Amino acid sequence: MAGKPDKAARSAAKRERRAASKQRRSQIFEAFKMQRREDKLLIPLMVGAVVLGGALGFVIGLFWHLQWFTLPLGIAVGALGAVSIFGRRVQRTVYGKAEGQPGAAGWALDNLRGQWRVTSSVSGNTHLDAVHRVIGLPGVILVGEGSPHRVRPLLAQEKKRTARVVGNTPIYDIVVGNGDNEVPLSKLHTHLRKLPRNIDRKQMDSLETRLAALGTRTGTAAMPKGPLPQGAKMRSVQRTVRRR
Repeated sequence: MAGKPDKAARSAAKRERRAASKQRRSQIFEAFKMQRREDKLLIPLMVGAVVLGGALGFVIGLFWHLQWFTLPLGIAVGALGAVSIFGRRVQRTVYGKAEGQPGAAGWALDNLRGQWRVTSSVSGNTHLDAVHRVIGLPGVILVGEGSPHRVRPLLAQEKKRTARVVGNTPIYDIVVGNGDNEVPLSKLHTHLRKLPRNIDRKQMDSLETRLAALGTRTGTAAMPKGPLPQGAKMRSVQRTVRRR
């Protein structure tokens, strides 16, 4: 009798994994269809990667008279290259559409991979300009998005607040945009990863605990969780912020 619940639990877990796998495949297929409609070079580049991989595998195998063995290996490598091309072009399209939209930087930070602790919208205003806080091995990174002339004062204020808590820990400030001394949205992840490592994970835990006490500043409650759709009415969103 004791084994029956375990068997039922394993069956339920197996069904959940299958459902999650099916959902991921469906999402990838939808992304592929969408990208194919917008990107005329996608199919030629992916096919080219597979053909090139197969050709290289065949040619290399000729030197040892193993071309029929290395051909499938080359095709497999080419297929991996095609998948990489697909992922990169989808990412470029997504970031291109998100760039300049309120909430885009917060959305990009939420998709960071690795040991990063992200707190969205620690400071902001009714114009939907916002400052996000990231804790990582470089230290504390404050990322501002919105109109540069409004975001920079927000960053300066948040940097002062943060400095009172973190002591000698390095604090970096970044403005997301395409102007001078700004970081484009598509290069934000790369920019963060290039920052020097100044602290360890234990110090990250301690910083996270101390900074949590700072809370957030007025005006950030209605910051969108992701990029606003193009054509969204900003005035109605700003009215919602003011009511809150």
